[in-house]
Amino acid sequence: MKSLPKSLQKKLEKRKVLNSLRKLPEENNLKDFSSNDYIGFSQNQELAQLANSFLFRNLQNGATGSRLLSGNHYLYAQTETLIARFHQQESALIFNSGYTANIGFFSCVPQREDVVFYDELIHASIRDGLAMGLAKNFNFKHNDLKDLNKKVKRWKKNNTSTIYVVTESVFSMDGDSPDLSALTDLCEDNNLYLIVDEAHALGVYGTNGRGLVQELKLQHKVFAQIVTFGKGLGSHGAAILGSDTLKNYLINFARSLIYTTALPPHTVSLINAGYQQLYQKPDAIQQLKTNISFFNSKISELNLSELFITSDSAIHCCMICSVSKVKEIALKLQRKGFNIKPILSPTVPKGKERLRFCLHSFNTKQEIENLLKLVSEYVKD
Repeated sequence: MKSLPKSLQKKLEKRKVLNSLRKLPEENNLKDFSSNDYIGFSQNQELAQLANSFLFRNLQNGATGSRLLSGNHYLYAQTETLIARFHQQESALIFNSGYTANIGFFSCVPQREDVVFYDELIHASIRDGLAMGLAKNFNFKHNDLKDLNKKVKRWKKNNTSTIYVVTESVFSMDGDSPDLSALTDLCEDNNLYLIVDEAHALGVYGTNGRGLVQELKLQHKVFAQIVTFGKGLGSHGAAILGSDTLKNYLINFARSLIYTTALPPHTVSLINAGYQQLYQKPDAIQQLKTNISFFNSKISELNLSELFITSDSAIHCCMICSVSKVKEIALKLQRKGFNIKPILSPTVPKGKERLRFCLHSFNTKQEIENLLKLVSEYVKD
């Protein structure tokens, strides 16, 4: 077998030297404080049974082709209508993942003469989409609307191009949120097109887990929302929400939709069932909120607040800022039965290493308390 080119071997060796080489984890039976399954839908048997019941008309396994050829199973139309109604938007268009939704949108919507301003901590999939597109793009300081406004004003002095602004309602590595109401006002005042990635808000915020945009009643003021189903919904895939004309444009120009095999019918049925469960089973969402509140109270009680980024989402980060120490503490917690992962560079900037805690509706208060007592002990060693 041909060996890896030397240039690639060097890159791997560098990761080893920096103690940041990634490896695929093995399945374990540790208490889950790591997955994105915030309200336990991936384990929900009622949801699985409901999904199976949708397939009575057609038991095919695979999609058989792209959505524009043979893969547009009848469940797509039903599910997209349900999603659009749930989020109070005109239309929804399902993609195979949040990654393909973001690269599809950002590679084809902003044009060569346009500009995109994005939060400096935006997700890698959005950065990749922008890199594939033709528009100019610039970052602004994290959640800093003054910095964004200054950069927009400077750009508009000499340009009349369309301006897009993109942020996340919950940032995946910090767990914090922008001031979406103020950001929406800024965009309306300056005729900017706002896109909000709601990957970590679906199933967590808003009535029936509709997301932070709807909790703040901003759904009719944003140009596009991106929701993903591999987190709060416990399934797979994503959807871009917006106007009928935006959907039609994406069907015609989003290459990550056009040139890939569609999701199989069973996955679409799981998405449909997941949304119906959000309507019918709000208890899990309320339990998650209770656990988030309890987690924050324990952080304060154990005098850990200075180490944690402030968050009322399901994501909480304890800043350790040392590769060796964060890996050591994570390993200690795993040996005590808790599935906690260290987050290292380049996922986060060097010197911003952290322990990332994902809370769930199924975590118990006793588990949360025991976990944070161990964290308090280990960070002080």
